[in-house]
Amino acid sequence: MEGMKVLQLGKFYPIQGGVEKVMFDLLDGLSNKGILCDMLCANADVGEPTRIIRHNKFSEIICTKTQCKKFATMVSLQMITLLRKISSDYDIIHIHHPDPMAALALFLSGYKGKVVLHWHSDILKQKFLLKFFMPLQNWLIRRADLIVGTTPVYVAQSPHLKKAQNKCTYLPIGIEPIAYDENKVLLLKDKFKGKKIIFSLGRLVDYKGYKYLVDAAKYLPDNYVVLIGGSGPLKSALQKQIEHDDLRGKVILLGRISDEELPTYYGACDLYCLPSIMKTEAFAIVQIEAMSCGKPIVATKIPESGVSWVNADGESGLNVPVKDSKALASAIERILNDRNLYLQLAKGAKERFNHLFLKEKMVDECIGKYESLLEE
Repeated sequence: MEGMKVLQLGKFYPIQGGVEKVMFDLLDGLSNKGILCDMLCANADVGEPTRIIRHNKFSEIICTKTQCKKFATMVSLQMITLLRKISSDYDIIHIHHPDPMAALALFLSGYKGKVVLHWHSDILKQKFLLKFFMPLQNWLIRRADLIVGTTPVYVAQSPHLKKAQNKCTYLPIGIEPIAYDENKVLLLKDKFKGKKIIFSLGRLVDYKGYKYLVDAAKYLPDNYVVLIGGSGPLKSALQKQIEHDDLRGKVILLGRISDEELPTYYGACDLYCLPSIMKTEAFAIVQIEAMSCGKPIVATKIPESGVSWVNADGESGLNVPVKDSKALASAIERILNDRNLYLQLAKGAKERFNHLFLKEKMVDECIGKYESLLEE
């Protein structure tokens, strides 16, 4: 639609997590198609002054000064004052949830245009915050003209969206396919010669369920190796578990993997495993990164989460019950011991990625939703 102007609102910059990555990719994709699209967010570094970063001819990133960080939320008073000034310049404000600061800024902005609410996940960890945020969250749900989830499962099953189903839809997260260097992949495979490589990546925190993946390794043959990338508070507990169960060399905690090194691990692994146990894991972008490399997935059936929709059971991989180490091991073995099944799922993973999870597709679908909204 000619002359459409959109504001992506929420979270922070520089990019630190999945929500900010989606915001940035939408900004980048929309502006590359000639749509005026800006991003208003809080600065990830407390105390840094407000700054404007010109992204390209059609977009800029406005980072407002953050006074402090409370309950995983950047408190930025400048976001409120700035949005009041600029909100009327935009046809659509696309707000990314959960972000109480962005919701408050929108509430106080006096904005009269169309609002798209991108529901990345429910607030689950910050129960205390949710108690105070609930009235504002309810206002935001009522105020939104369209609510967009990342999977059909999550929006259909979120208790907060029960009364708003008539304006709910979904927009799967899309990424650029992971490109890896074949020579680096061969070097890494050589390091684990004769081994079947299972890869997993994420913060070492409770909801990621890594203790169940470590435990699963006990039931896997000796020619299997489990590589877990990422850092976090559970690193020493997991290392103790590995040593206690005599799994040194069979399960390896890699620590943080740089963006440059990461494609090599996706390229070298035989299979990707996601052992998460709570709906805090709403989508798991790591799954689609692995699928873009044609790797079968073993993931978990987390109630009310979109994880097992992303990994279609029997098409791109297998899904097993949460907190079940033996089921994880059994699914991993089933795929890696059956060449025909392996090839079928590897092909299915790549095809599902190309069909649903490309960045270009996400951007095009988003434009379609904007256009429909402005025609109403």
